[in-house]
Amino acid sequence: MENLLGEFYRLDLHAGHFIVRKTQILEQSCQLNGITQSGKTALIKHTLLGRKKSSYLYIDCNDIRIDTIELNIILGSFCKKNKVECVALDNYHTSIVPPNVPQLIISSEVHHDFDNLETIRLYPLDYEEFLAYEHKYDSTALNHFFQLGGFPGMHRIVSDDRNRSIQKNLQFSLSDIEFNLMLLSAKMSTQKISAFSLYERLKSERRISKDMLYKNMQQLTAKGYLHQLAKFEHPRATKKLYLCDIAIKNALSTQKHFGRLFENLIYLEMHKRGFEIYYDEGIDFYLPEQQRVVLCMPFGNQEMLFKKVEHIEAFIITHNVTKVEVVTMSSESELSHPFATVEMIPFAIWALVEGE
Repeated sequence: MENLLGEFYRLDLHAGHFIVRKTQILEQSCQLNGITQSGKTALIKHTLLGRKKSSYLYIDCNDIRIDTIELNIILGSFCKKNKVECVALDNYHTSIVPPNVPQLIISSEVHHDFDNLETIRLYPLDYEEFLAYEHKYDSTALNHFFQLGGFPGMHRIVSDDRNRSIQKNLQFSLSDIEFNLMLLSAKMSTQKISAFSLYERLKSERRISKDMLYKNMQQLTAKGYLHQLAKFEHPRATKKLYLCDIAIKNALSTQKHFGRLFENLIYLEMHKRGFEIYYDEGIDFYLPEQQRVVLCMPFGNQEMLFKKVEHIEAFIITHNVTKVEVVTMSSESELSHPFATVEMIPFAIWALVEGE
């Protein structure tokens, strides 16, 4: 095992053509959480490559050559002997005991309870990060984003292999039940759907208990593969379901519904900012802390905007909403309203402003 650690220590890391992310690892010890293919490994390697080679040790905990028992016995003394200042345990699992070093970096899909580690959540690319991968910033960039989604690695995969690549990555990272839940969720994204309804659908395809389904649903949500949006002031009401990345819908489902894909994308842009978000009847997204309503209308026009605002006017007045944003594909407009600023904004502009 010591020979293998020596091999890890001498190994030259490569981060490929790394594009700087908004999320960064600084000098603090941390755990980096995120779904598969969100860019955790690339971010860790890029961080380590900015340091003196002899000061760090990178270990991929999924390496089948690792004997966990032996690793736990010698890792601490190895780091002390070689004056290792930073240890990165990629794809960490709890059977490995982290060494006592000045900086520890742990990455995994799930959150682990470490009191002395700052938690950093890494999401797939938002639209602003995606633009850094593009060669030109025109209308084709947005179309490309809808095709590729936010997984950084998709830019390196030829178009006819992308869906299969996503399928393989999900099958490798998830249990059978979790993967089946993702298949169902891909068909129902942005809709109000309860865990019980998913159970009713899934039990016709395989033997499964309610408890097992609820447990796997919670795991998918905790890891960030699925997001559930609550109704404002009705926590027990059925939640709306969103996928962690829009590319998953096309990879796991043959259903084509651009409006739902567009809504899912807008939700992700706001969720990544850490906003408190709810839905309500006729309201796609309500952000109470900002007194703001966000509506999804990819192909909206002035007439549709007027009718929509008229329909939700009672909500605007009751909740003191000061701003209504209607996100579209390309339309721009403003509407005079006595209580709130009403704007129709193209997604390409809205997403960049949202990211500031």
